[in-house]
Amino acid sequence: MPEQTSADAWGLAPALLGVLVVGLLLGLVVAAADRAVVAGTPRRALDPLRSSARLLVEQRRTTLAPDRLLWRLACGAVPVLALLTLAVVPIGGRTLWSTSADLVWFNAMEALLWAVVWLVGWGPNAFHALTGGYRFLAQGLAYELPLMFALITAGLAAGSLRMTDVLAAQQDMWFVVTMPVAFLVFLAGAAAFAFWGPFAAPAGADIAGGVTSELSGVDRLLVEAGRAVFLGASAAMAAALFLGGGSGPWLPGPVWHLLKTLAVIAALVWLGRRLPVLRPDRTVEVGWVVLVPLTLVQALVVAVLVLSGFYA
Repeated sequence: MPEQTSADAWGLAPALLGVLVVGLLLGLVVAAADRAVVAGTPRRALDPLRSSARLLVEQRRTTLAPDRLLWRLACGAVPVLALLTLAVVPIGGRTLWSTSADLVWFNAMEALLWAVVWLVGWGPNAFHALTGGYRFLAQGLAYELPLMFALITAGLAAGSLRMTDVLAAQQDMWFVVTMPVAFLVFLAGAAAFAFWGPFAAPAGADIAGGVTSELSGVDRLLVEAGRAVFLGASAAMAAALFLGGGSGPWLPGPVWHLLKTLAVIAALVWLGRRLPVLRPDRTVEVGWVVLVPLTLVQALVVAVLVLSGFYA
């Protein structure tokens, strides 16, 4: 029988509200940490709240002959899909809902995110936005497979694609010990899908902001919030997949999961602001030529360990 979910335990509406609140808080933490790193002082951590308030009242930009319906739907879909990735991330020891393939659900949501971000670039009918959209399309294609292989590697070691089973398999040893490459590739893939840090070429200054160049007002708020929420959700997923989630001594499980998630967020933000932005062709080359073979070798190593009974 499937594990009890948060929807079963608390009711659907409270569980949905809990996931929404957790997702928004994670996004706020990402945005606040980023602002603090950029400004060099923790006092600027509340700037994202002030910026959000300004964007709420800012007038939307218009372009010549945009595909307005797709543009607006895509901007709204970015935060929705980012929040939906949290549906299978354990919160308080339970997921919002549990399937026999939770890892596939996470991968499917970020694949859909890939599509809607491209539509964000397509919708305005503007050169720079479309250029950024196509850069993101190529980048997402290059990092989809490595990220998927990283997810499958964790599922292979657990003998299941269900997140609760993955957590249970790490009671004695975190997966990051035997699959460090999968852990790092997962984080790189998350950064690529959020076009963050060295993967920010789709929103590069050389194309005037690229996929975000024509965004303003509520549209910009939705897209930027979606990027931050997705990074936060990916950090929580990384903590569950590779760092044992809530496993740890003395402290309650949810506290451990929170601390690990915050540590991953801090690493993503700090490195993202210190590594140079890669050229689009180099980003794609790294994904196809370096990360795909590395994740396949990592999966092979884990498969040998599984056959030898290492994870039993």
